[in-house]
Amino acid sequence: MILTVNKNLAYNVKIERNKRLLTQEQLAEMADISVKHVVMIENGKVSPSLNVVASIAKVLNVSIDILIADINL
Repeated sequence: MILTVNKNLAYNVKIERNKRLLTQEQLAEMADISVKHVVMIENGKVSPSLNVVASIAKVLNVSIDILIADINL
């Protein structure tokens, strides 16, 4: 279950970030997290805290549900 959520989160964060033409560096700065953390999230290598996911969702102007939604790949 966690691996699926991480995979969905990784994909959806990258898609939403790219839709907004943000770099990983810009997202990291705006969400007050490290660039390394953004990279690891987008690669599905970490399970970020709910606070981190909420910060990213706020920056991307989407709900947390959007970020963890099933990607059906």
